[in-house]
Amino acid sequence: MGFEELLDQVGGFGPFQLRNVALLSLPRILLPMNFLLPIFLAAVPAHRCALPGAPANFSHQETWLESHLPREPDGTLSSCLRFTYPQALPNSTFRGEGQSPGELQGEPSTMPCPQGWEYDHSEFSSTIATEWDLVCEQKGLNRATSTFFFVGVLVGAVAFGYLSDRFGRRRLLLVAYVSALVMGLTSAASVSYVMFVITRTLTGAALAGFTIIVLPLELEWLDVRHRIVAGVLSSMFWSGGVMLLALFGYLIRDWRWLLLAVTLPCVPGILSLWWVPESARWLLTQGRVEEAHRYLLCCARLNGRPVGEDSLSLEALSKVAAAERVVRRPSYLDLLRTPRLRHISLCCMVVWFGVNFSYYGLSLDVSGLGLNVYQTQLLFGAVELPSKLLVYLSVRHAGRRLTQAGTLLGTALTLGFRLLVSTEMASWSTALAVMGKGFSEAAFTTAYLFTSELYPTVLRQTGMGLTALVGRLGGSLAPLAALLDGVWLSLPKLTYGGIALLAACTALLLPETRQAQLPETIQDVERKRCVHLHVGMGAQCPIQPSGGRDAHEASPRLSGFKSRPPTEVLHQGLGEQKGRPCDRDWGH
Repeated sequence: MGFEELLDQVGGFGPFQLRNVALLSLPRILLPMNFLLPIFLAAVPAHRCALPGAPANFSHQETWLESHLPREPDGTLSSCLRFTYPQALPNSTFRGEGQSPGELQGEPSTMPCPQGWEYDHSEFSSTIATEWDLVCEQKGLNRATSTFFFVGVLVGAVAFGYLSDRFGRRRLLLVAYVSALVMGLTSAASVSYVMFVITRTLTGAALAGFTIIVLPLELEWLDVRHRIVAGVLSSMFWSGGVMLLALFGYLIRDWRWLLLAVTLPCVPGILSLWWVPESARWLLTQGRVEEAHRYLLCCARLNGRPVGEDSLSLEALSKVAAAERVVRRPSYLDLLRTPRLRHISLCCMVVWFGVNFSYYGLSLDVSGLGLNVYQTQLLFGAVELPSKLLVYLSVRHAGRRLTQAGTLLGTALTLGFRLLVSTEMASWSTALAVMGKGFSEAAFTTAYLFTSELYPTVLRQTGMGLTALVGRLGGSLAPLAALLDGVWLSLPKLTYGGIALLAACTALLLPETRQAQLPETIQDVERKRCVHLHVGMGAQCPIQPSGGRDAHEASPRLSGFKSRPPTEVLHQGLGEQKGRPCDRDWGH
């Protein structure tokens, strides 16, 4: 008897699983609130050089500012420069003290703001940009905070992935909660930019535990039929968090209090772990049969399933545990040893980089849309809901490959069309931005489904881990690409769109998986390559690893996969049945 049959006896979907999904919904809501927090946390309000000595009773303030501040090519007053000496203006008798008469002829000299900046506090009372003057020459430091955060997420995902497999999901989820709470509180109390960057990087590493642990902990208690439902619910919680962030940002205009508001929910999350069960499947793989027995009895009791003593005896569970144990963990190198699997892995890495790069590039850029930042964020969150419905319908009828390529192409086209829209057509720019956000979210949702179906069962967890790792690299570089506007104002959008277009073309190089039996071994993946190359010829094609010899002779690691018993292949990782994918990192 395998674990799936055992789960059917105690109830694979019922009150126990619904309670578990509800308890684990909080991390899914907190993730986007932290990932997209720089939209409000690092917002740059309107600013200009601080100009002390302005006449208190001077009625013509605009005229006075024009005498001290140069104008940009678009006609607005400069935010980063001031005249070295106040300038006399045409049709005005005002002449600032200390003006050099020689500057009345030719171009007046300018200088950076020597006494800091004055900020418009009508929209934000305080952000990290106003706290540490991260504007003008220092604006790169402002963008870098998001990059450091995502680097922390990347490192934390690797660490939590290893530690959760070794020490358990529930225990590491507690570590993630406590670490996120402590680092979040410390970030809110930062007294310097360096302290803030360090603590936000560590916060990202802690929050990575949510992305790695939460969904597997849900799925390992669900039967196969309801795992897709859990995945959809998880993505809905993400969209809810995106919209909730807009509400928090609107109500709380100070960055320190806003950071506290998205951090303190970790406290009820820590308390909720009292009712969150450890994964019985993981306990069995570790030989902790008595603990698994206790949780399974609790599951059966809550689901109202009468369970016989023989089916849930310690002896019966010990037999299941023997079938659940993994003999050898696959490595990332196994993804590159054979030609077809290497082709799939390289293409998936490009696709995931493009998906993350364009998604976060669009999500973090909420300026110039004719709406305030709160309305834009709410709209960006709301458009994610119908995009998930679009994916559900498209993958069933058009297929995974065309859906993935089409959504990425849609993202690229909307970004390209925005370059052609003039600044006066704000409503068109807003509509295109919202459409682009919807397409990018649809591409993200499709990527998880499509990638998990491309890899064989024995390497599915490893393949998803590698592609997610490359995707996070794209997410960490997206904020820095916004700095390209200093070279050319439209260059960031062109970069986001170009990468999305490259990813769309790459997606077309992947095989279709709709209505296809999912591969379970590396040999299954390579055999499909032979079918495509020799269709109608009846030819057989041995697997050729990169060294040119037969896989079973050249790579004992690969032959070891083939020799594993079917039950071991069937129940590896999150308990996949009949090749059904169940990835460990379903999240943005």
